[in-house]
Amino acid sequence: MFDIRDAILADRLDALAGLPVPESYRAVLVRKDEQDMFEGLATKDKDPRKSLHVEEVATPELGPGEAIVAVMASSVNYNTVWTSIFEPVSTFGFLERYGRLHDLAKRHDLPYHVVGSDLAGVVLRVGPGVNRWKPGDEVVAHCLSVELEDPAGHDDTMMDPQQRIWGFETNFGGLAELALVKSNQLLPKPAHLTWEEAAAPGLVNSTAYRQLVSRNGAGMKQGDVVLIWGASGGLGSYATQMALNGGAIPVCVVSSPEKAEIVRKMGADLVIDRSAEGYRFWKDEDTQDPREWQRFGKRIRELTGGDDVDIVFEHPGRETFGASVYVAKKGGTIVTCASTSGFLHQYDNRYLWMNLKRIVGSHFANYKEAWEANRLIDRGLIHPTLSKVYPMEQVGQAACDVKNNCHQGKVGVLTLAPEGGLGVKDTAKREQHLPAINRFRGV
Repeated sequence: MFDIRDAILADRLDALAGLPVPESYRAVLVRKDEQDMFEGLATKDKDPRKSLHVEEVATPELGPGEAIVAVMASSVNYNTVWTSIFEPVSTFGFLERYGRLHDLAKRHDLPYHVVGSDLAGVVLRVGPGVNRWKPGDEVVAHCLSVELEDPAGHDDTMMDPQQRIWGFETNFGGLAELALVKSNQLLPKPAHLTWEEAAAPGLVNSTAYRQLVSRNGAGMKQGDVVLIWGASGGLGSYATQMALNGGAIPVCVVSSPEKAEIVRKMGADLVIDRSAEGYRFWKDEDTQDPREWQRFGKRIRELTGGDDVDIVFEHPGRETFGASVYVAKKGGTIVTCASTSGFLHQYDNRYLWMNLKRIVGSHFANYKEAWEANRLIDRGLIHPTLSKVYPMEQVGQAACDVKNNCHQGKVGVLTLAPEGGLGVKDTAKREQHLPAINRFRGV
């Protein structure tokens, strides 16, 4: 493994094809025999530091249409948090079902689950039928895994019946020294970024693109007023940038003065600190407060000069969904994914049906959408939002930060990279974008 890392750090990528693939590698994983360890505990008491382990695992067999990537850096997404606390279900059920699909899929059904849905690294080996990529290519990976043997997936690959999220619903994810991916998950690494910067956008940037920009999501256009929950976070920080770059008018909702300052640095002018302004959308565990929806809508109109929102970028879920439906304008769109505060949404349907609003479900992105989202990063139109980087040995703490909302932007993890700041190939391009990179790196 150190030969591989040394070759990459010395920029001897041409040598990778001649190096042997290690029989094992270090990876972040959860164990099947521990999937009941948090049974009976409230979500707030479940601790990823107890369930996430760094262990040596066997290198999987390389199949047709696949690649093994030497991973220099990865990052933590909320799906890693869900896996680590075995909510809403244990991910071992996903692996078991995948393992029954065909002989090659059996590799994924193991007593451990290597997690992680982002990576930046270098292709080490490719399987039969892979022509676009070769050993030595510097890449990032998006997390859509599809079989594409059903016609339903050929208009929009997210509609493939066998669509899965790599590292969450499949094994051999990116929080590791090696990762197994399908070749159509690979994208060119932006050459002006470090390994950890390049690993940060993947899942959330592509998710935000489909949810907000794509015709499969809200189809945002110039002049749209867009309400963005959690606008300084891992998902919202990319939605904020896309709204600003796309000529829309973001109304950024945050939960502290520090996070308000972050989105202002991004260029957003209309900011609501919902903690400072004391919004309480729920009177108690079972009862929402429509008067708070009304107060929230009034505040939005004060900021926009009287306009209601065309699009609500919704991902907190249960806590905010009633308010989201209420504040969208007549004919407006609530586009939703994730539900990090709870999956069971409640809202007053009168405000939806009588005002001709739409709720659109959105989930990650297809390959074309992921490619376009990565292209925005490569061209310096969208920048990585990376607040902190951990070594792989401290990934449990990194997941705790994300679970407890103690982070801004993304939380990165170094895997094969021995330190941060490595991996930049295009120094002129980096110099051009360095002020923005530094500003967003502070997120």
